[in-house]
Amino acid sequence: MKPTVAIVGRPNVGKSTLFNKITGKRISIVEDTPGITRDRIYGDAEWLGKHFTLIDTGGIEPYSKDIILSQMREQANLAIAMADVILFMVNIRDGLTAADKDVAAMLQKSNKPIILVCNKADAPGELPMEAYEFYNLGLGDPVAVSSIHGLGVGDLLDMIVSYFPEDLEEEDESEIIHVAIVGKPNAGKSSLTNKILGENRVIVSDIAGTTRDAIDSRFEKDGQEYIIIDTAGMRKRGKISEDVERYSVVRALGAVERADVCVIMIDATEGITEQDTKIAGYVHEQGKACIIAINKWDLVDKETNTMNEFKKRVKEGLNFMMYAPAIFISAETGQRVNDLFDMIKTVLAENTKRISTGLLNDVINDAVAMVQPPSDKGKRLKIYYGTQSGIKPPTFVLFVNNSELAHYSYIRYLENQIRAKFGFEGTPLKFIIREKGEKYNG
Repeated sequence: MKPTVAIVGRPNVGKSTLFNKITGKRISIVEDTPGITRDRIYGDAEWLGKHFTLIDTGGIEPYSKDIILSQMREQANLAIAMADVILFMVNIRDGLTAADKDVAAMLQKSNKPIILVCNKADAPGELPMEAYEFYNLGLGDPVAVSSIHGLGVGDLLDMIVSYFPEDLEEEDESEIIHVAIVGKPNAGKSSLTNKILGENRVIVSDIAGTTRDAIDSRFEKDGQEYIIIDTAGMRKRGKISEDVERYSVVRALGAVERADVCVIMIDATEGITEQDTKIAGYVHEQGKACIIAINKWDLVDKETNTMNEFKKRVKEGLNFMMYAPAIFISAETGQRVNDLFDMIKTVLAENTKRISTGLLNDVINDAVAMVQPPSDKGKRLKIYYGTQSGIKPPTFVLFVNNSELAHYSYIRYLENQIRAKFGFEGTPLKFIIREKGEKYNG
């Protein structure tokens, strides 16, 4: 397993900004409101060839009785329990506070390596005078950084990886299918997870959150191992809402990135919402195999063609995802839940399918013969040949005379012809246009 590093500290000392700087992605929500990161947030990071998981946590206020803050404290405690190295972050500009002392005392009980990080030291060079009072915490030499500007972050990373074991053995999970269950709140994600795990009792282990706001559960069905990533609570309602609301979909990203297959949960009693469209859009952009699971179907009044009419509305609402198969389920009663697993294996096989260059070019040539490529000012698009360059998603490189003539509508036409011949159900296809003579390195 990869080592885990947790960033902890009281609210608003810059934890999320440091997290974003180290992971190189804007995953954490960065706002000035204390308590904005209410859940553990996870990202992959790498330094000097060593890979690790970085956890950003909500700010710890050890003795607060506020419900939201106490939940944040529990989340931070979980992160500390999981961590191999703890970064305790303080704010040089605020000086040493009573809350810092309380958090330090709490961390020392963990018996984990702790690195004291003094943030907002915005001048390079020697340790600022203001940092010396933090020696009183008894955590050794502080490391001064500016998480916004990146000053001192390299030295901090050197120190972090120095605590890692020399011979890290990563578990081979290549044969395990990772399935992320995503969707808006109350669509039934946790109910589906519970139904799956309840009906398939060969649970190997429960892995507490390897992605923000998610619980990983490993189990086996018909000889195949799965890890189900339940992204319950993608958008929790609480005191912190307005400014954070627009970030709610971001909560699903880590789970989607790690998944082989995404099950997009739609609430049949509500139909397709804007939130559903955003979540499905992320799955599509990440190139993941996917299934649309229309949940709570047992609660819908049915007439002739009710299912077909609903399917039509789903296809209209998610028109960029026409390739995704839909299944009507009830997570509560278990209706068709077992059928999901055949679909999961099918769409994953499609997502990893390879087509030979010869067969691919036969389809392209036939398509060009049926519908001529577009032209502009007397110049017509010529497609010299195509080749498949990758999988997850299946990726095709088309070599042409002029990439500007390769209009989106014609590429979509070629995609439809390829799908008609080879299937690719449940997976997006990616096309890369290259002009002849232009090198392609994958």
